[in-house]
Amino acid sequence: MHSAFRRRVSSVFAPRKVSTYGASAVASAAAARNQVASFSRPVHRQFATFMTNTQLRTRSRYGVSPSSARQVHVRALSYSSIPRFVLRAFRVPVATATVGAGGFTYANYKFDEFKRKSNEVFSSVQDTITDVFDSASDAVKTVSLRMSDVKLPTLETPQFLKNIFSSSEDGGSSGGRGESHSSSKNRGPDSDDAAALAAIMAATSLSASDSKAGESDGLTGDARQNGLMHLTRKLIEIRTMLLSIDQSDALKLPSIVVIGSQSSGKSSVLEAIVGHQFLPKGNNMVTRRPIELTLIHTPATDGKAPQEYGEFPALGLGKITDFSVIQRTLTDLNLAVPASECVSNEPIDLRIYSPHVPDLTLIDLPGYIQIASMDQPETLKEKIAGLCERYIREPNIVLAVCSADVDLANSPALRASRKVDPLGLRTIGVITKMDLVPPEEGASILSGNRYPLHLGYVGVVCKGSGKKGNKDNLGTLARRSEDDFFGSHRDIYGSTSKLMVGTDTLRRRLMEVLESSMASALHGITNAVQLELEEAQYQFKVQYNDRRISAESYVAETMDLLKARFKEYTAQFRKPHVRENLKAMLEERVMDVLEQLYWTDKRAPELSALGADPRVTAETIEPYWRYKLDAASSLLTKSGVGRDSTLLVADGLRALIDSIAQGEPFNHHPRAAERLTHFSHAILRERIGLTSDQVENCIKPYKFEVEVEPREWEQGRAAAVDLFERELKQCEGKVKDLRTRVGGSRRLNNLMSYVRELEEKEKERKQRRLQIGDEEAAPDAVEDYRYPPAQILDARHAMLYNDRVGVLKLRLAALKSKRCKAGPENDVLCPEAFLNVVADKLAYTSAMFINIELLDHFFYQFPREIDSRLLYDLDRREIVDFARENPIIRKHLDLQERKDKLEEVMKQLNSLATLRPDVQPTPRRQRGLFGSMF
Repeated sequence: MHSAFRRRVSSVFAPRKVSTYGASAVASAAAARNQVASFSRPVHRQFATFMTNTQLRTRSRYGVSPSSARQVHVRALSYSSIPRFVLRAFRVPVATATVGAGGFTYANYKFDEFKRKSNEVFSSVQDTITDVFDSASDAVKTVSLRMSDVKLPTLETPQFLKNIFSSSEDGGSSGGRGESHSSSKNRGPDSDDAAALAAIMAATSLSASDSKAGESDGLTGDARQNGLMHLTRKLIEIRTMLLSIDQSDALKLPSIVVIGSQSSGKSSVLEAIVGHQFLPKGNNMVTRRPIELTLIHTPATDGKAPQEYGEFPALGLGKITDFSVIQRTLTDLNLAVPASECVSNEPIDLRIYSPHVPDLTLIDLPGYIQIASMDQPETLKEKIAGLCERYIREPNIVLAVCSADVDLANSPALRASRKVDPLGLRTIGVITKMDLVPPEEGASILSGNRYPLHLGYVGVVCKGSGKKGNKDNLGTLARRSEDDFFGSHRDIYGSTSKLMVGTDTLRRRLMEVLESSMASALHGITNAVQLELEEAQYQFKVQYNDRRISAESYVAETMDLLKARFKEYTAQFRKPHVRENLKAMLEERVMDVLEQLYWTDKRAPELSALGADPRVTAETIEPYWRYKLDAASSLLTKSGVGRDSTLLVADGLRALIDSIAQGEPFNHHPRAAERLTHFSHAILRERIGLTSDQVENCIKPYKFEVEVEPREWEQGRAAAVDLFERELKQCEGKVKDLRTRVGGSRRLNNLMSYVRELEEKEKERKQRRLQIGDEEAAPDAVEDYRYPPAQILDARHAMLYNDRVGVLKLRLAALKSKRCKAGPENDVLCPEAFLNVVADKLAYTSAMFINIELLDHFFYQFPREIDSRLLYDLDRREIVDFARENPIIRKHLDLQERKDKLEEVMKQLNSLATLRPDVQPTPRRQRGLFGSMF
């Protein structure tokens, strides 16, 4: 069935030829209609798009009959033919537009080429005229310096010539002696055009000092130079702030790193730039640490040149006006590095303020060596190379110092810079000792044809010839010698040669390169600072909820906390607490007196029997017991109660101060805690002697006679009962512990019986010795212990505790008897109650005078000593150090300081928009003849 259905469908949709005209077309159409009608299922009619002619669409107009229209078949238009139709329709316009655009492009190219050649001609002529005016100006300046009394006029180009030439300039740069321009200087126009334009420009050009750089923005050369110096100074300040924030490469502006071999003249170049001799000198290796030299230009005020001075910010030595002192300080700091290391990575920060220096940041590094000497480590060469490689990485500018009498192929400075700067884009070559080579050879070196550098080479002569002068005029002699040398070879080193020579040229070049490098790095630094600032603000908000603190506020809060804690702890030294502590000390002493005079006496049981006998009265009692009571009272009152009670309270105060000093937050401040304990102990030492003498004088009456009232007697008896019960409980507890330790009551009883046997044998042995004599006595047999010595010792202790328990029970019963309750007239029969009353009187009197003489004075003086010795005695640096000793506060301050510094840096970066004249993007120049159309 499926195959039959497919045959029917294929027969219906099979492609067939269709006749358009004639009877055959009619017949075929009829056959088709019959075949479709023969199917049982209806077939939906398919509709398509037709292209009809005009006659068919307007058949009603000409009277075409419907029958004839039925015999007309319309040919269908295929979708694939639409692109071909569109291509044929737009072929001609597209070709026309393409030809037009090609013509415009070619015309624009020819116009650009003509304009470029014209600019080259104008630039060449301008450079020629500029060199002429520079030479004339230099000659006038030289004569003016040597003849200070003669006032010579300064050559200046008329203003109308400047206006004429400025209208024809289009992007040329100022040219001066020792400055190089773009690569177009090596190409020149045709000879005829150059000669014609040279004749014109000779009369219409202006001097180099009034180039387009100064005319375009309406600023003179001095104003632009001052603006450049101000901008560089701001950038140097920003660099210093970034270094104080983070030492990472992400937040770092470029600096000029000076590298070279030890004999290349690095120090002479830096001293020539500064104008003073200040770097360390010596036969051995004296530059052992990097010297971060920051030169800060100080302009004249009220026509007076400011004083030159240097500073070491990390050392805090203040302003140093004598550069020989700076030289000695640098020498000492470098020689502080041990000879076993010779090189240290820790830099020396030196800042020099002078009206004769430009704003620069220079880093002087140890010179390269080839072979280490015998007294130097073998790895010194690698250490120096690694240290220099660390500093000459991007974005720093490399100042490669080479000697003219050494082939540049052997220069370690150029070799090191080539590793990190293969194209020489950020390397300046400084050729020293130019007077040691022939002028032609020096000019060949400065041209940079063999070892090209993008920033070029500068030739200098940094040491004067002839007799040595003092340190004040060495800079003047060096400049004069340099001017004489290059002036005597003006045909080679003159302005026409385009070679950069001279220290002044080096200064200007360094300023321009540093400013350009810093300006080019500003965009990346701004983005990095913005990211760091956002991160710091987020962390400060999350961790501390934007709560700001300062070192002063932390110190004040710490002192307030110390005072509050001390005031809280002083509640332990109120009069009742002090009396209680003194009473406890005297109760211990009472127990010692009773044990010494009563409990060890063999007649002690007689006292209990006398107390139980109602016939015995105080008058009829034996005098022996009265003597015993007086001796006990005297022993208690004359045992140094004043000194001991004062020391007890003073020790408590010392323990209080020590606990405060060891607690939070003073556990983070060991020096402050030490000072706290020191002056607190000093106050106590000052008052202990006076207080103890006063207490001894106050308790002196009790040493001779003590009057006891019935109320006091009852209180003393009750206190004695409590004391004896506590002592009895402690002794029974000790016996119980010993019983558990030795293994039970039976073993403990056996041990005590064995100890008694040993004691009896020892007594018998002593008696035999006394009777026979030591010489005739036979040697004692070695006792063979049946028990371990430790258990025998425990048995002896148990016997002592049992004896004490017996005595305590006996005396406790006596204290509870009616005889002791009768009153103070029975003091001889109840010495425990009497001594307890005496101890209570001593404690009360001692506490009263200790509170007056010691505690009140200490509580008054100690808070004031805190303010005077811990708070007011601290300077700003000590306050900051105190706050940063606490790691929590240090973390808070670091994050807060980092955020503040980043905000300040961001503010300074935003303020550069007012200093840079080219902050706003310049409008794009229309290039070509049809530049305005596209």
